[in-house]
Amino acid sequence: MPKGYIIAHIDVHDREMFAEFRAASAPVLKEFGATVLVGNPSPEQREGASKPMTIVVEFPDVETARRFYDSQGYTEARAVREACADTDLMIVEGIA
Repeated sequence: MPKGYIIAHIDVHDREMFAEFRAASAPVLKEFGATVLVGNPSPEQREGASKPMTIVVEFPDVETARRFYDSQGYTEARAVREACADTDLMIVEGIA
């Protein structure tokens, strides 16, 4: 079964509050068996335009990524992130 991924491009406006988001989301990520593969605050932009930070999180499968995103724990953490950052986020299925 292919892995599932959350890919986010984030523009943080309040770094202290974003640290609160990271602390709140960490146990939920663990609960859903996620691994943060990329957490780059300054990616090398080669084409197009994007937000300054890129995050890639791997899940056992795409359904687990969806359950994580919709979970109560992440919904609460997401509210903190939404207050301190602008985010483009997608859930994708990996290649088998």
